[in-house]
Amino acid sequence: MSAEGTAGVGVTSSRDFVLLASRSDDEVADAEYEAFVDFMGIPQERLRRIRLEAGPMPALDLDSIAGIIVGGSPFTSSDPVESKSAVQRRVEREIDELLVEVCARDIPFLGACYGVGTLGVHLGGQVDTTFGEPVGAVPVSLTPEGIADPLLAGLPPVFGAYVGHKEALREVPQGCVLLGSSPTAPVQMLRYGRNVYATQFHPELDGDGIVFRLLAYRDEGYYDPAEVEDVVARVRSADVTHARKVLSNFAKVYG
Repeated sequence: MSAEGTAGVGVTSSRDFVLLASRSDDEVADAEYEAFVDFMGIPQERLRRIRLEAGPMPALDLDSIAGIIVGGSPFTSSDPVESKSAVQRRVEREIDELLVEVCARDIPFLGACYGVGTLGVHLGGQVDTTFGEPVGAVPVSLTPEGIADPLLAGLPPVFGAYVGHKEALREVPQGCVLLGSSPTAPVQMLRYGRNVYATQFHPELDGDGIVFRLLAYRDEGYYDPAEVEDVVARVRSADVTHARKVLSNFAKVYG
């Protein structure tokens, strides 16, 4: 990938976006990166990827960055600390340290799935398995604040989005604004300040994307592998075209 970032490399070029990734599977990681580029509607060179699982986060000059995105991850924030690998503990520590400045300065930020957990924990929210959702599409209902938010401009009041997560926020952390919810998870999208966002759903996934990820993670506990054909058929039939607009809006508002 030409926009790849490596540990120890300095700051990004002027006003580019940064994707903080932590998927160790190269094919899954590349597919995720390409999906963010496509649905943001920007040239590949404007989204620099930093693979945190590969090494420490490099220094970032937040004044030269258009916005930060945290993608999905095989890591589970609510796992007991003693069960987490050294890599997971480092990644979580680095993201948490970054969020101190992001939240204090209201730097444009969008956390997707794993990102809502890391942001939620940073802000004092409780992340656990109470509202885990099986792989599939759910209806996301916007709150009045969500309907008025620029990142959700052009989306209908209720839209379909892909989910698939073992943990979730139990409630909105103090100081955050709830933008969207679903029947099975009360916090599907939130905002802190004016520019710090997170979604529980995956705005970067379309039908092909989620099927590819389903097959890659078939033995990771997200669904029963014996039911893979039914799961694939179910997700293929869902309409999630509106969800990706969150990404194009993020690029438009901050790019």
